[in-house]
Amino acid sequence: MTTRWGIASTGRMAASFAADFSSATDAELVAVGSRDADRARAFAEERGIPRSHGSYAALLADPEVDVVYVATPHPQHHRLALAAIEAGKPLLVEKAFTATFAGAQEVVDAARAAEVFVMEALWTRFLPAVVKAQELIDDGAIGEVRAVQADLGSQRDFDPSDRLFSPALGGGATLDLGVYVINLAQQFLGIPTTVHAAGSTYPNGVDATVSYLLGFEDGRSAALSCSLESQTPSRAIIMGTGGHIELEPRFHHPSSLVLRPNAGEPQSFSLPPRGVGYGHQIDEVGQCLSLGLTESPTMPLADTLAVQAVMQASLDQLGVEVREDDSVQI
Repeated sequence: MTTRWGIASTGRMAASFAADFSSATDAELVAVGSRDADRARAFAEERGIPRSHGSYAALLADPEVDVVYVATPHPQHHRLALAAIEAGKPLLVEKAFTATFAGAQEVVDAARAAEVFVMEALWTRFLPAVVKAQELIDDGAIGEVRAVQADLGSQRDFDPSDRLFSPALGGGATLDLGVYVINLAQQFLGIPTTVHAAGSTYPNGVDATVSYLLGFEDGRSAALSCSLESQTPSRAIIMGTGGHIELEPRFHHPSSLVLRPNAGEPQSFSLPPRGVGYGHQIDEVGQCLSLGLTESPTMPLADTLAVQAVMQASLDQLGVEVREDDSVQI
């Protein structure tokens, strides 16, 4: 059965997501919503989307839309997600899920109470190379996982008017890039018992480059970093007692991985995603809805909360203030 999608927003991320629907299975983009009716109409006409709405409320009320992808800036996710849950509309929420841990907890509590499907759009978990890494680890290919190393960096010129650097719009390295490295550690190590963050900030107070050291039970650890100031190698290594797996750059949308056991020859796996890669998470949402699930077993809400908690603790240590924007008009 075809899953009918609507997109809330007409920004850069919405455009990228819309362009990759051709790589999904049994999914159709049927509507877009924005607070600006003209922008919604232009977005729809350019992409052949049948309907546009001049408010998010109208999009959420559209009976022809089965699920909504929220692509607004991070601080607006909280308000929009709560409105969608109240309307009973399933959601895929762009990462970072919310701007704050408290906001994420409120959305998760509301979704669970209403039994409405909600998933964070951490597309990396659904890409073939990462799925293969999980399978290899589950099969014992590298023994017990003991540590994760990962970095993700992209050099951007500081522009306080750009969303990436705007405090009001949830800018900064952690919410845009750190979410990937922290998610990877959470996926393969679980919930940390200690979080230590060190880094730099821009003149307006948002975080620029951050390193995270996470401690886990039994001495396991993760050494992670992200940056908006430097184009880093952007690779990830998952280390175990029997070897390690490298997700080759850029690890958050890898096309290949290498298994290097302690004993034996390395094995390379070429596993490119379909299209850009968003189609894999689109398929996951469709499958979950067809099964009547309210959470994804691959990207459950508990994992979202665990990642949000690490980001919140890190930003607090750096003295970076983040807030939800509940003034956004629905």
